[in-house]
Amino acid sequence: MSVNSETSATPELRIAVVTPTRLQRIGGTEDGELFVERAMRSALAQVCEQTVKITFVVGVDADAVVPAVLSSRADTVIARSEGRSQILALNAALAKVGPEFHFVTFLEDDDRWQPNYLTWVFAALTQYDFVSSTQLEVDENDQIIRINDFPTPSGWIMPYSTLDRVGHVDVRSKWHYDNEWLGRLAERGLSRCHLVEVTAPITLATSQQSRPWIANVIRNGGPRIAVQRHPSTVPLVIRQMHSGSGSTAVATNSIASIESKNEYAALVARYGRIPW
Repeated sequence: MSVNSETSATPELRIAVVTPTRLQRIGGTEDGELFVERAMRSALAQVCEQTVKITFVVGVDADAVVPAVLSSRADTVIARSEGRSQILALNAALAKVGPEFHFVTFLEDDDRWQPNYLTWVFAALTQYDFVSSTQLEVDENDQIIRINDFPTPSGWIMPYSTLDRVGHVDVRSKWHYDNEWLGRLAERGLSRCHLVEVTAPITLATSQQSRPWIANVIRNGGPRIAVQRHPSTVPLVIRQMHSGSGSTAVATNSIASIESKNEYAALVARYGRIPW
C-alpha cells in the first residue's frame, strides 16, 4: 500500500482514523513517546495494494495542552471537546468527519494495527457495511496475555455512510459505549463482519467451548452478523493492557464496577441483550 501517496494511478481511498487521547506517554516519563504517536505509526505502516490517504482526527479534552509533535502534523486534525472525558473527545473527533472520507475507522491511542490490517478489512468491506476484529492483548512489556474476541473499537472500520446512519457515541455511556453503538448498528439493519484469525472457530457450535466470546458475537451481534477468518495466524489488532486503561479501572475500582453493571442493565433494558 502507498500511504498518503499522490503519484498512484489507482483511485485514492480517503480514511479518517478517529482517535481520542489523554496524551499519555509510554512508560509515564515526561519525554517518552505519546501512546497516540505509536498508534498513528502503526496506521501508516500498512502494507496492501490500495492507495490510501490517512487523516488522523484526534480528540482531546477541552483543556489539553497538545504537544507540537502532534499539533504540527499535516496529516492530523485536532478536535477539542467541551469537557474532560473519552466520550466527549471521541464525539468531538467524529464531528470533524464528513462525507469527504470514504471510510471511518477507530483506533484507541494505546492500541496498534498489524501491518496487514487494512488489507483484510478492505476485503471484508466489499460485502459488509461494518467490520470489527478480534485483538491480541499484550502487557506493558509487549508480552502476550491472550486473544480477546470482543469487538473493541480499535478494530472497527466502516464506510462513512454507516457512521452517518448509526450516529455518534452515546454520551451516557461511560464504560460501554462500544456495546451501545453496536446495538444501534444492528438495529439499523446494517450488515457486519467480525474478523478472526485463520485458526479460530467461526460457528456457534464450535466456538462455545473453546472461544466463548466468539459465540457471544454470533449470539448478540444482531441479525446480520457474520464471523469470518482472515488469512493471518494472529489477530489484526494489538491491544495494550496497562494501569491507565478503562478495562483495568472496571476490574479494580468498585465505583467503576458498579457504573459498568448499571450500564449493562440499561443495555439489556434497551436492546434485550448486551450487544456484541
